[in-house]
Amino acid sequence: MEVSMGRKSFVFSLFMGLLASLVVIHVYCDDSKIVGLSSRYYDQMNQMQGLKTSLFRRDLISIAHSSVTPTPSYDPQVLSTRVYHVIPYGADPTGKTDSTKALLRAISDAFVSVNDKVLMQGIKDLGGAEIHLQGGSYLISSPLRLPSSGGGNLLIHGGTLRASDDFPTNRYLIELSTSASSALSTTKVKKQSAHSSMEENLSVSSYTYEDITIKDLMLDSNYRGGGISVINSLRTTIDNCYIVHFTTNGVLVQSGHETYIRNSFLGQHITAGGDHNERNFSGTGINLMGNDNAVTDVIIFSAQIGVMVSGQANVLTGVHCYNKATGWGGTGIYLRLPGLTQTRIINCYMDYTGIVAEDPVQLHISNSFFLGDAFIVLKSIKGVINGVNIVDNMFSGSGKGIDIVQINGNFGNIDQVVIDRNNARGMNLKATVARGFTQGNETSWSVDFNRVLLFPNRIRHVQYSLSTSESFPNHALRNVSGNRVLVESNVAVPADVYVTVDQGLN
Repeated sequence: MEVSMGRKSFVFSLFMGLLASLVVIHVYCDDSKIVGLSSRYYDQMNQMQGLKTSLFRRDLISIAHSSVTPTPSYDPQVLSTRVYHVIPYGADPTGKTDSTKALLRAISDAFVSVNDKVLMQGIKDLGGAEIHLQGGSYLISSPLRLPSSGGGNLLIHGGTLRASDDFPTNRYLIELSTSASSALSTTKVKKQSAHSSMEENLSVSSYTYEDITIKDLMLDSNYRGGGISVINSLRTTIDNCYIVHFTTNGVLVQSGHETYIRNSFLGQHITAGGDHNERNFSGTGINLMGNDNAVTDVIIFSAQIGVMVSGQANVLTGVHCYNKATGWGGTGIYLRLPGLTQTRIINCYMDYTGIVAEDPVQLHISNSFFLGDAFIVLKSIKGVINGVNIVDNMFSGSGKGIDIVQINGNFGNIDQVVIDRNNARGMNLKATVARGFTQGNETSWSVDFNRVLLFPNRIRHVQYSLSTSESFPNHALRNVSGNRVLVESNVAVPADVYVTVDQGLN
């Protein structure tokens, strides 16, 4: 640094000295000498400029060697983008012409792996490739099925897909499925799930896709088939999608593991409630036929069934169903896995449509709001109900005497069922835990719990207390039957009797 400053000072001094000498020459010389000196003046100026330039270049070379990192060379092909814009492939963003082939070409290119990395065994890592729809609206005549070779770490986003009038009625706009898994019937999968353990289902599954994200899309099925099918896939995300005009399923999840559906809207018909055609709504918003999936912050505004669950260990949080009113035959959430439900429904909004659970085993429903006489049905298939919690919910009805929880059929195997701490306005409370009170100057006191208790003629635990201002009598629990409790004493006394009963224990 000191050497550089010294050079600059030397150059500046030399320049000022030459300038001063020239000024003196111009002032003191006569005209003839001035003419003679002009040539020398320019020679001196050129010499000074050359010296200054040589010194300055050496300074730059010194700085470059000491502090500037050389720019690395690069191969443009290595640094090429992994974002595949579909319009350059020939896709028509106006939706006037068929873009199926162009979109499939973009998908095919995105599935060409650029490295030897893998996710789960056999699933190649696509390196975060993106299929960007560029805000266009694209007409397709056949499904956009991902390559059967499989892959993961891929994003599809940013536009609209609409089914053409000749789109197959039994297919989906986007299919995460191989041809083999597409041929697997839903009946076969449901039967396997119902009679096999979760571990068995997972062990026989062969994952094809992993970490596929479908985001920021509108999918219009044009009343021809469904929106998205996710088959044998692992850790799939469907985020911020608007899926409409489906006739089968808005989203189908079959086998696989951990599909997350969130921040999305689904409806067969575009409506905001009170649709005059509501009684004719069909189809299912979301059909979960796999394990360990999550549906979060989703609204289903028109369909026969909002969410169908026939897989284990699924969780629904913040789901708002006003798909089709119970009065028109609709169901908000249908749990169709008798004997092995393992489902959690938390903080949901059932809007004029309720929940049905077949032979529920390990079912939790809490902190949810049921509006418009919506209720919960526990449906007996083989008479088994075990490990069920329905607690801390709110019910609002029209004062027609509708029970908040109802039984369809007979349950003979009942254990660990807790229905309690709910509140109702304009509907009848039902519970498995009840508290009663009676008083009188009697030798017997009876409390009838039939109005509150869910199961008929079933009380497994009784606790009571008797309070009197008179001499304390001998008293005992004399009878428990027909959901009534009878307490008797040896003498008549004025007494208050408090009783707590529980149906849920076996």
